[in-house]
Amino acid sequence: MSGPAARGDVGERSWRAPGRVNLIGEHTDYNEGFCLPLAIEQGCTATASIAEDGFVEVSSAQRDEPIELALTDLAPGVLADEDSWAGYVLGVVWALRERGHDLPGLSLSVDGNVPLGAGLSSSAALECSVAAAVSDLCGLGLTPADVVAVARQAENDFVGAPTGGMDQLASVFGQAGHALLCDMRTLDVEALPFDPAAAGLDLLVLDSRAPHRLTDGGYGERRRSCEQAAELLGVRALRDVAIGDLDDALNRLPTEQLRKRARHVITENDRTLRCAQLLRDGRLTEIGPLLTESHHSLRDDFEVSTPQIDLAVQIMGAFDAIGARITGGGFGGCAIGLLEPRQARAAAVAIRAAFDGLGFGEPVGFTVVPSAGLRRIVSSHL
Repeated sequence: MSGPAARGDVGERSWRAPGRVNLIGEHTDYNEGFCLPLAIEQGCTATASIAEDGFVEVSSAQRDEPIELALTDLAPGVLADEDSWAGYVLGVVWALRERGHDLPGLSLSVDGNVPLGAGLSSSAALECSVAAAVSDLCGLGLTPADVVAVARQAENDFVGAPTGGMDQLASVFGQAGHALLCDMRTLDVEALPFDPAAAGLDLLVLDSRAPHRLTDGGYGERRRSCEQAAELLGVRALRDVAIGDLDDALNRLPTEQLRKRARHVITENDRTLRCAQLLRDGRLTEIGPLLTESHHSLRDDFEVSTPQIDLAVQIMGAFDAIGARITGGGFGGCAIGLLEPRQARAAAVAIRAAFDGLGFGEPVGFTVVPSAGLRRIVSSHL
């Protein structure tokens, strides 16, 4: 356990953590399986400084009013609904205190450009940047793995989003020009080359603007179904069911819903490992069918897609995407596709027109590249 910074330290510490796009491996993280995310340029910068003893103040460049609470008042459920965004920040402070760190009063300011509610892990970017900034300011000595654990505890136990930790791993360990194969049982990561531009492709992200909320009941229900299926199959997690045993496993499950949920996770783990091997072999242009199969599985078996996302994926396919899928936990959020740059631009225009014609909200399309993970921002104030 480490103590706080000296009260006379009037400096500040700033750290930046990125959001992420998950290339493939959806809803496999809490099943102790495999996923293949990449950090993106869009992220969050958190700046921490010492404030009045006993209090923590949170401000955001994207919000009008700061929020101030006594450190001793921090507890899950303490925030009003309209202040829920601050839970990802205050939850980190709470998690650090829960782990025995004696924190001083803190002033925490955040500024991010990850689209909110899009399934690109704006929450993990907030959590990881805040954890690193507070650790740096207060001399806590958190390792990268500690940052992941603190951020995950904040999201799971303070905010109440039952996510599996993949987002935080990507945000902390991301590397430019690489995707990360994450083993969600061991939390080991392997950086794999992923350079769409070198293959003549863009990774297009289409934000449907359909809100993506993991604290709503649908996400938790999917997780409970997977846990129930694993228990019925006599395994620790669905990760432990080999693809060759899929038919036997499905025959042992009593309901169609459990069979569908299990089929998605078991086949998604297999798709993720096959995709990873193609990247190791330098065969990026061959991963497209796996991405599209993933979308069909998430749409039909896991039932987390939306009409907006399905339409975006369909249009990307019509513009010769080598593969396209929903990304993130679902129930809204984003679709991704690998397309030639000209086709990516045309697809984004066509998707906007199609959304307008059907009365959907206006989507936003942009391209992303694999970027660096958590890093310190050097300031002239230091």
